Amino acid sequence: MRAFIIFGAAFVLALIAYTSILYGGKLFVDEDELIISPPTTIETADGEIIWYIYEEFRLPVPLESIPEHVQKAFIAIEDRRFYTHTGVDLRSIMRAVWRDIIARDKVEGGSTITQQLAKNLFLTNDKSWTRKIKEAMIALHLEREFTKEQILEMYLNVIYFGQGQYGLEAAANRFFHKSVEELTLEEGALLAGIIKAPNGYSPINHPEKALERRNLVLETMAELGYITEEEMEAAKAKGLNLNLSQRKVNPAHHTIVDLAIKEAEQKYGITLDELRKKRYRIVVSLDEEIQEIVYDHFQFDGYFPGNNKQTVEGAFVMIDEKTGRIVAAQGGRKYERGNLNRVVEKRQPGSTFKPLAVYAPALESGEFTAFSLLPDELTEWDGHQVRNHDDRYEGQVTLYDALVKSKNTSSTWLLNEIGISYSKRYLEKMGIDIEDNSLSIALGGLKHGVSPLELVEGYRAFVHGGETIEAHTILEIYDNKNQLVASARPETKEVFSDQVAWDMTEMLKGVVENGTGKVGYYPYEMAGKTGSTQHPHKEGATKDAWFVGFTPDYVFSVWIGYDVSDENQYLTGGSSYPTQLAKKIMTEVAKQKDVQQAFKLPEGVKTLSEPVELPEINDLIGSYTFGGFKILKGKLQWTGSNDRRVIYKIYEKNDDEIKLLDEVVGETEYVIDQFMLFKHRSYFVVPVDPFSGQEGKTSNIVSLP
Repeated sequence: MRAFIIFGAAFVLALIAYTSILYGGKLFVDEDELIISPPTTIETADGEIIWYIYEEFRLPVPLESIPEHVQKAFIAIEDRRFYTHTGVDLRSIMRAVWRDIIARDKVEGGSTITQQLAKNLFLTNDKSWTRKIKEAMIALHLEREFTKEQILEMYLNVIYFGQGQYGLEAAANRFFHKSVEELTLEEGALLAGIIKAPNGYSPINHPEKALERRNLVLETMAELGYITEEEMEAAKAKGLNLNLSQRKVNPAHHTIVDLAIKEAEQKYGITLDELRKKRYRIVVSLDEEIQEIVYDHFQFDGYFPGNNKQTVEGAFVMIDEKTGRIVAAQGGRKYERGNLNRVVEKRQPGSTFKPLAVYAPALESGEFTAFSLLPDELTEWDGHQVRNHDDRYEGQVTLYDALVKSKNTSSTWLLNEIGISYSKRYLEKMGIDIEDNSLSIALGGLKHGVSPLELVEGYRAFVHGGETIEAHTILEIYDNKNQLVASARPETKEVFSDQVAWDMTEMLKGVVENGTGKVGYYPYEMAGKTGSTQHPHKEGATKDAWFVGFTPDYVFSVWIGYDVSDENQYLTGGSSYPTQLAKKIMTEVAKQKDVQQAFKLPEGVKTLSEPVELPEINDLIGSYTFGGFKILKGKLQWTGSNDRRVIYKIYEKNDDEIKLLDEVVGETEYVIDQFMLFKHRSYFVVPVDPFSGQEGKTSNIVSLP
C-alpha cells in the first residue's frame, strides 16, 4: 500500500512537472519582447536618418526578404531538425547531457533555434539547468503560438553576430555593406557560422577560424542536400571577401540629437529608456546645410580668443523666426553626445539682456520713446559705481543712442525709472524667470544667468510683432506602427506691441550698423546686441562674450567663453568675436538660402525716424543786410547739418542777460529784424533735436555791430 502511495505521488508530481514544462512557458514570456522593432530613429523632415537610439542595434526584415540558401545555412548548422521538432530536440538534449556528465560541468548546449530565440528574448546566458528548463518551457509555448516561419523570422532578426550587430540585416550591412537580400551562398554561410561564438569566430579578429567555420556550414548544407557538392566546392574556394561598413556618425548632429532626446522626455513624456526599448521615429527641424556651416566655423580658432585656445568654448543656436523651429545648434566647439550642452547652459548675458529687461519694457510703458533723453553720467546705484564700458559720458543721450552705444549708466537709470518688478513681469512673459531684484539686471548681472536658447526665444518677439514662441526641435513623433503620437504645437505669447517690436528692431539694427555690433560683414539687414561680462579674476579680461541677433528670417545667439573661468583661463577679446562669427555664419547661410534682404514695416506701424545728428557749429558769422525801405538789419550765418529736421535756437546776449530771439528749422541763416546799429550785442546758436529736445553744443559767439 505504501509503495502504491509513493508511486501515485510520484506520478502526480511527474504529471505536474510535465504539464508545467509543457504549458508553463507562457509565464516567462513578455509579449512586447516578441515585437522585433528596429531602433528609434531621429531624422530630418526630408527623411534622412541622422541618429539611431537602441539597446541592441537591429534592422528587422521579413522572412521572404531572406534568401532561401541563407535560411538553410542557419538551419543546417544550428538546428537541422527545426521543421520536425516541437521546440525541443530530445536527441540533441540527451547528447548534451551525456557530455555534461562526462565533463562534470555544463559544457554543451542542445538548444534548438526555438530555444535560442527563447533565451535571446527572455533569458540570460547563464549555463544552469534552471535556465535550460525555462528555455525549454518557453520554446514549447512559442511552438504552439507561432508557425515555424514566424519563429525563424524572429530568430534571424534577434540573434547576435558580434560587432554590436543584432539580426541578419544589421550583420549583412556591417560585414558586407549590403542588404540581406543580396547575400551570396558563401556570405550567408559565414554569417551562420559566426553566431555560435561571435567573438571567437569573428571574421575581423579571427579570419582563419571564421573561414574554417564557414566551410563547415557549407559542408553541412551539402550533407543535408541543401546544396550540391559542386556548389559547396565553388563556395569554399572563395575567400571571406569582407566589405566592412561602419555607421557614420556626423559630429555636427550631436547637439540637435541631445536637444531632441531631452525634448521628447520633458515635453512628450517619452524617456530615453523607452526610446531605446521601443521603436519611435522622431522628425526634427534640423537644417543640415545651416548646421554644417555652423559646425565648420566653430572649428576655426580665430573666432575664439583666449589665453588657452585649447579650451575656449562656444555655443550657437538658431531658430526659424516664423515657426520657432531650431534649425541649427552647436553645444560646444567639438560637442559630443551627452556632454555639457552649452545651448541650454545659463550664463550671465551682459548687455544682451538690456533690450529684454530695460528698453522694450520702457517703450511699452508709453512714458519713453526712442528719442527720450536719458542721463549719461558716472553714478552710483545700490552702493556700486556704474561705469560705461569705454568710460565716456555725454551728460545726456537719447534712449536710441543709449542702446546703440550700450550705455551702462543710462540703462541702469532707465530700469530704476520703470521699476524692477515691472521689468520682471515682461521677462516672465518671455519665459525668463530670475531671482534677482537689483539694478544689476540692467547690465545682465544675474545670479544664475540665462541660456543662449532663452535669449533667442526673447529676441524673437522683436522680429515677430512682439510675440515670443517656444523654440523646439521635434516636429513629429511616430510609434512602431508608424502612427503619429505627437506633433509640435509651440506655445506663443504676446509680450510687446507691434509698434514697440518694430522700434526695437530699428534700434537694434542701429547697433549693428553704427554701434557696438558694427564689426564684421553681412550683406543684408541684421539687428542685434552685443554683450560681455568682466572676468572675476583677471582685470581687464572678458569672461563671457555674446552676440544675439536676428534677420527677417532667423533669430540666433552666439556665446564664447570658458566652462570654468579662473586666473589661468580668460578671453583675450570681447564681443566683437561672436559678432564677427555670427555675421560670417549668416553670410554663408545667405549664399545657400533664399533669405529676405530687409525687414518689412508691419501694416499700421509707424517707422522710427532716423536719429538726428546735431552739428557742431564753430563758424557762426555776423554781417549786415538791407531790408525793406533800405533799413539796415543784422544777419547771422553758419554751417549746419544736412538733416533739415534740426532746430536752431538763436540767442542774444547783452552783458549777463541772455534772451532767446527765435527758432528756425533746417535753415542756416537768420536775419535780425530788431537790430540797433549803435548798441553792442552778441549772438550764438544752439542746435536742438526736434524729437527729444536734446540740445547740442553752443556755437561760437559773434558780435554786432
